[in-house]
Amino acid sequence: MSDDRTGSDVAELSFSEAMEELESVLRRIDGDEIDIDQLGRELGRAAQLLEICRKKIRRAEVEVRQIVEQIEEDGADSGPATPEAESPAEQPASADDQDDIPF
Repeated sequence: MSDDRTGSDVAELSFSEAMEELESVLRRIDGDEIDIDQLGRELGRAAQLLEICRKKIRRAEVEVRQIVEQIEEDGADSGPATPEAESPAEQPASADDQDDIPF
């Protein structure tokens, strides 16, 4: 295995670094670069890296959801930015409009 990071070092990897290393491990597993003795270690490393990526994605999802909720709350607190004009269909008909009725 090309990277001998400890568990705490692995947790410090960025998402991009973890993905890059995971892809490298998967290429080695998929190719003929490792022997059967290394396969277990490589699969263990891949599982670690995959879990790191999943945790980072979940954390990002939570952060994005919180930001969106905050934006929605701020928008609801301030009300509409501009009053909406009534559409012609919602405006009451004038007396002149009633004269155009054919019956």
